[in-house]
Amino acid sequence: MKSRPVKAPNSEATPDKASASAKDTRNTGPGRLLIAVYAVFAISATARAGYQILTKFSEAPLAYLLSAFAALVYVIATVSLAKPGRTWFKVSLAAVLVELVGVLVVGALSVFDAVQFPHETVWSLFGRGYAFIPLLLPILGLVWLYRRRPGKRPATAGG
Repeated sequence: MKSRPVKAPNSEATPDKASASAKDTRNTGPGRLLIAVYAVFAISATARAGYQILTKFSEAPLAYLLSAFAALVYVIATVSLAKPGRTWFKVSLAAVLVELVGVLVVGALSVFDAVQFPHETVWSLFGRGYAFIPLLLPILGLVWLYRRRPGKRPATAGG
């Protein structure tokens, strides 16, 4: 009778199983609220940009194209925050960083070069038209992602 080597349970986890077994918690608890806010911004920015581009693109093409870009960033952030796994974490991180840079750059340009922004975008004046939520959202998103990063070891009871 031949004996086969016995494997310990879960001794050979694939990368997908490893990330799932580490219990990806980005889309649970307060993360769901963050995803919901991103979803609202994705829908509203997409609708606004679509309307602006279709009806009055010639009035402020740069502003309206930036609105469409912001909408795309919000859609990517929403989807990637809702999906588990290391790859989606990286996509979320990239999207939220792009959003933060976009808000800061477009916000500054809309203050210092108002001629280029005759009509507001989501990110104009650092999101003033949206109660500055576009400025606060990526900061909250980065904090959330930092706290829920893959490979982060949970605190132990003894140390």
